[in-house]
Amino acid sequence: MNKTGIVIILLCFLAAAAVVLWERRKARKTMEEIERMLDAAMTGSFSETNFDESQLSALETKFAHYLSAAEASSQNIAQEKDKIKTLIADISHQIKTPIANLLLYSELLMEETLPASAKANVEALYKQSEKLRFLIDSLVKLSRLENGIISLSPQPTALQPLLESVVEQYTAKASEKGLSLQMQDTDAFAVFDFKWTAEALANIVDNAIKYTEHGTITISAVSYEMFARIDISDTGSGIPESEQAKIFARFYRSNSVQKQEGVGIGLYLARQIISGEGGYIKVASVPGKGSTFSIFLPK
Repeated sequence: MNKTGIVIILLCFLAAAAVVLWERRKARKTMEEIERMLDAAMTGSFSETNFDESQLSALETKFAHYLSAAEASSQNIAQEKDKIKTLIADISHQIKTPIANLLLYSELLMEETLPASAKANVEALYKQSEKLRFLIDSLVKLSRLENGIISLSPQPTALQPLLESVVEQYTAKASEKGLSLQMQDTDAFAVFDFKWTAEALANIVDNAIKYTEHGTITISAVSYEMFARIDISDTGSGIPESEQAKIFARFYRSNSVQKQEGVGIGLYLARQIISGEGGYIKVASVPGKGSTFSIFLPK
């Protein structure tokens, strides 16, 4: 091969190398620009500008348009949440007063000397008003949690004060039914929101009292390496295995407890709270012997 041929080959090789290098630099520039767009989108500061197609690749342009659409969608979601927040507040405010009046007038009527049939009707009215109040309160709390209006604030906290507060709240109700509500002391810690976790435990303990005719309800806690477990055990009617996976569904009520008070939302709300803290709930039950609800909270 003569010198001219060698020179041509070298020039072709250098040209190819230059093209590869240029393409790599262009690709790196495109990736850097996309990374910048993503960083801006994650901080909520992304905004689309007028792009020069000679400077930015088609990929960058399409990605910018996508992020702009996502930013607009995010703003729409925020506006919808504000509307829902206002609606929930209005509903809560407008309904609380009529329900409070129903309860008040029902109590006043029960203090009057009434025929037996009328007295039974008034007592039924009072119970249904109480049920309605509980339902509205639960739905408002649930809506606020699901829409992010209320955010959980888990903190490392001892479980003993939490268990004591729930026992104190429900001791009288258990005693009225002839039940013993017991608590085992614990030195366990976990990461949870005290107020909302107390709400979840209260719903489970309230259910245990409703569906236990005689015996004992026990609350205890044990600590593991990654989780702390709270057990609420009762000697009630138990839950058939076929229904154990359904009881945490919204408004689910077993046919065997339809005559009992309740609206079927307490366990659903409890699960939403605990899962929002990074925990979970399990149930073990034997029909006729009782149930144990176990709440696992991260440490």
